[in-house]
Amino acid sequence: MNTIYQPAIHFHNVDFEVNGQKILQQVTGSFPTGEITTLVGPSGAGKTTLLKLCNGLISPTTGEIYIDNEPITSLNPVSLRRHVGMALQSAPMIKGTVYTNLSLPKTLQGLSLSCSEAISFLEDVGLDASFLNKDASDLSGGQRQRVSIARTLVNKSDILLLDEITSALDRTSIKEVEELIIKINQKYNVTIIWITHNLEQAIKIGHYTWVMINGQVIETGESTLLTNPTKEIVKRFVEGVME
Repeated sequence: MNTIYQPAIHFHNVDFEVNGQKILQQVTGSFPTGEITTLVGPSGAGKTTLLKLCNGLISPTTGEIYIDNEPITSLNPVSLRRHVGMALQSAPMIKGTVYTNLSLPKTLQGLSLSCSEAISFLEDVGLDASFLNKDASDLSGGQRQRVSIARTLVNKSDILLLDEITSALDRTSIKEVEELIIKINQKYNVTIIWITHNLEQAIKIGHYTWVMINGQVIETGESTLLTNPTKEIVKRFVEGVME
């Protein structure tokens, strides 16, 4: 990766294991501040585990993780998860209206979110004020993802982790969410780390890409590496996915 960029998150010799089984092995690398990095690899490669390490949902077995050059162990977990937001494929919603869901980060802090603020966040993700009082259970998959992403904006997260957020959406919704993520990256300079199984999406959206296989980071670089990988194992992965 281009060394002129400051790392938003840096991994140094990180291992993660469960019951003696290594899920991640000697992961070292940086996610550049203000850029979109896509994570690709076969199922079981350790991508979601790596994402959970980025906001302290789990801790490494060995190795160090730094957020904005600070050891992740020195950061308050609540503050860390406000700084490093996460949106999941399922876009989980709590029972109630869109406003209730948007307000959740503030509610957990004992604060309130004004209607005008809520509308502003909705507009940021391409939804209008009419959605504010809609029941969250009535939203389409694409709308749920938009509300989920807007909820991370309420926390003013500087880093956003995305785990397969378009894999269950139709083609139109996928395009809309991709455009939204690019807009958020450009408007707010949010650092994006996005797990995707769609290699075309990884090339189109990502500034950089990490290829993970069997718990190891095999190759990193500009996302165009997926069109001409240098490692034989990555070539086989790319060819297998694109068949």
